[in-house]
Amino acid sequence: MKPVRIKDDPSENPSDKIDFAILRVLQQDSRKTLQEIGAEVGLSPTSCWTRIKKLEAQGVIKRYTVDIDASKIGYHDSVIVQLTLESHTDETLYEFGKVLATIPEIQEAYLVSGDYDYYIRIRVRDTRDYERLLREKLYKIPGIRHSKSHFVLRVLKESSLPLTGE
Repeated sequence: MKPVRIKDDPSENPSDKIDFAILRVLQQDSRKTLQEIGAEVGLSPTSCWTRIKKLEAQGVIKRYTVDIDASKIGYHDSVIVQLTLESHTDETLYEFGKVLATIPEIQEAYLVSGDYDYYIRIRVRDTRDYERLLREKLYKIPGIRHSKSHFVLRVLKESSLPLTGE
């Protein structure tokens, strides 16, 4: 009895079940070979490669990276900073975003609704490192009216995107 192969059409919607299965495998371990991925999702390595290239071209797969345990390389503290700006013009928001992008300690930055304009997650070695970051980088950005910092005491959940394929 011949194994049944799932038909592979590269023009299919990028959110079909096979694409989601490939994304789940890559999200778990992006170093798996095409043969390993294919075996898990029921496709040939060539069909997997075609689908992965399509997902990359469509921008679904943005990059491949490594998940580093920050505390094991000396970055023990995570700080959530709430910021309010003096002005909310398009130019101000654009310039502020450009400057934030240049600060490597800033892991995430979100423009939000509510009492503050931004929520920023910063990774630092310790409180002295955070104080240095505030003085030398963050507070040198023009237009900050107010900030409030919260040190993360414990991470309760960190997860990847839930890929159900439905």
